[in-house]
Amino acid sequence: MTLRPPLRIPGITEIPPSATGMRIGLFGGSFNPLHAGHILVMEETLRRLALDALWVLVTPGNPLKDNAGLPPLETRVRAARNAIRDPRIRVTGFEAARGFAYTWQTVDFLTSTLPGRRFVWIMGADSLADFHRWERWRDIAAKVPIAVYVRPGAGRRALASRAASVLGHARLDESAGPLLAAARPPAWIFLQGRQSALSSTAIRAGAARN
Repeated sequence: MTLRPPLRIPGITEIPPSATGMRIGLFGGSFNPLHAGHILVMEETLRRLALDALWVLVTPGNPLKDNAGLPPLETRVRAARNAIRDPRIRVTGFEAARGFAYTWQTVDFLTSTLPGRRFVWIMGADSLADFHRWERWRDIAAKVPIAVYVRPGAGRRALASRAASVLGHARLDESAGPLLAAARPPAWIFLQGRQSALSSTAIRAGAARN
């Protein structure tokens, strides 16, 4: 198992409170920065999947991306918290405290240490397009249901991806959103709806020009 050196920051790296039976969305990323497009996905998945809570998992760094220049974890967590108003959404950097480098580690840990919670992994369509590149992606799909939210220009590529093909038998109809958290994995859903063209990359590029 690949691990990073643990990084524990009081008030930043704790796991949010939860209770047995809760339906909890897991939305991971670097969030450099978190923006209105992310919040749109959170709002839509909370409503359409009938979730009780949504945890924003701010990662120490994406292993598939160049993390040079990535702001400190605490900076990104605090900025994300300042941007969010819904009390059902909690922002945490807990993966750093455990030294996790990959999503499968996070999913394995949460499903084994917090039994009785109904976790749903949430990702954008652009992530589904590259899901087959994630470390142990099949294990992730076998552990938790997955909700994929449409992203501008990524829908066709996502649905034609290797992961979508392999998991085609497990796809549920969009109308089954409220049932997803209780579905036995593998199970996934592709949600169409409101979209935002915002991206963290574009926001950083604009800031650099100013």
